[in-house]
Amino acid sequence: MSRFVDRVVIHVSAGSGGNGCASVHREKFKPLGGPDGGNGGDGGEVVLVVDSGVHTLLDFHFRPHAHATNGKQGQGSNRDGAAGETLELRVPDGTVVLTEDGEVLADLIGNGTRFVAARGGRGGLGNASLASKARKAPGFALLGEPGDQRDLVLELRSVADVGLVGFPSAGKSSLISVLSSARPKIADYPFTTLVPNLGVVTAGESTFTVADVPGLIPGASQGKGLGLDFLRHIERCSVLVHVVDCATYESDRDPVSDVDALEGELARYTPALGGSLADRPRVVVLNKIDVPDARDLAEMIRPELEARGLPVFAVSTASHEGLRELSFALAAIVAQDRASRPSMEASRIVLRPPAVDEAGFTVLEDPDEPGAFIVRGERPERWVRQTAFANNEAVGYLADRLARLGVEQALANHGAKPGCPVTIGDVTFDWEPSTPAGTNILLYERGEDPRLDRNDRVGAAERKAAKRARRGLTNGLTNGQTDGPTDDPEPDAEAEPAPEDR
Repeated sequence: MSRFVDRVVIHVSAGSGGNGCASVHREKFKPLGGPDGGNGGDGGEVVLVVDSGVHTLLDFHFRPHAHATNGKQGQGSNRDGAAGETLELRVPDGTVVLTEDGEVLADLIGNGTRFVAARGGRGGLGNASLASKARKAPGFALLGEPGDQRDLVLELRSVADVGLVGFPSAGKSSLISVLSSARPKIADYPFTTLVPNLGVVTAGESTFTVADVPGLIPGASQGKGLGLDFLRHIERCSVLVHVVDCATYESDRDPVSDVDALEGELARYTPALGGSLADRPRVVVLNKIDVPDARDLAEMIRPELEARGLPVFAVSTASHEGLRELSFALAAIVAQDRASRPSMEASRIVLRPPAVDEAGFTVLEDPDEPGAFIVRGERPERWVRQTAFANNEAVGYLADRLARLGVEQALANHGAKPGCPVTIGDVTFDWEPSTPAGTNILLYERGEDPRLDRNDRVGAAERKAAKRARRGLTNGLTNGQTDGPTDDPEPDAEAEPAPEDR
């Protein structure tokens, strides 16, 4: 049994960017090969694409999680990592993308329309791209950024020109079946129609689409019955058709009261796409006039409805009486609405450069901790995500970038003291003002930065000195000497140097 799903919640995750590579070129007879670490590849994106061959959101109901691939890590010899593949999700025409709070992000209309649901993370730069006059051979690389992760709501709102609304068993499904080639389920009990049905109608040289939604009941706009779930399918309609049953056997109903009830529900419903259903053109169809009493009732109430300014058509889906006049009248209204709409223009690329004096970040006092500060901004937060804090040289590079951006000066202007906690993104550190940005950096070992006071890493010079001490102690004990002071103040000049000194 086929299922119609017009609202789903999906969880999309874009790919993360690959890390950059920290590598030094090594080749025979080229002792100073220089850095050759490649950049990491960008993560893949998750894109929603309108496909005319898809008519329901059923696939997302069973598979709500979508993940794009990650970018590959950079490698030596200036080899960049491969970018992650873009994941395209096919959605039906008329899909609306919303946040969980109900904010409309995109209205996807037209075959091939695309919307980037989640952007992939940027790949980190390798040390070859980070080389400069100050850092000729960087001993670090930037990390890749994580991709976006979002929870989105997809709602299908049918793209139809004419919407049929009415009470259950009013004959809407029968009407769309005789006007078009649609074959909906038709039965003699209420709520036979559980899903919207679309049909294509041809009237002369005009062609338009008709949507049949499940029957409305009083209170549908507040969530009663099935009306609230399917009223959104008539939001795009150019004209609304009230299908009224003139042969009903319910004593407390009549065609005029049915029209009033339908008008009240449409007026109380607020479309999420904007506008109001109360402003749409109306047409009243008095159905089932093949029944003698229904024909008499239709002729009796026609003047009252026409006095309200509503076009009235008496039809019979059994004998096809009045259907031709109805189809041509609807085609004329649809053509008039199409002509009144503004012409669609090709989308243009709009560039909005930032202001000259725009810093790109803000400094706020931390409300949870006195004397602490929070730095917010796209670039500072991105730079923190790209930094490998286990590498002191990478931390020093981050400090230089923040200083050039003006973060240190802004913290000082806000009264920040050395050692106060500063939070950028998900990282909190004790702020220590560094040297002014742009000054020459002293030469130092790869992976180190002498400006960082608290350095727990053991540098290459310390490891080499420790190794020499251990080797000298071993040689002395082997020659029968003690580890105490020696009587000979000068070493033997002809002694063979240690292997690491060669």
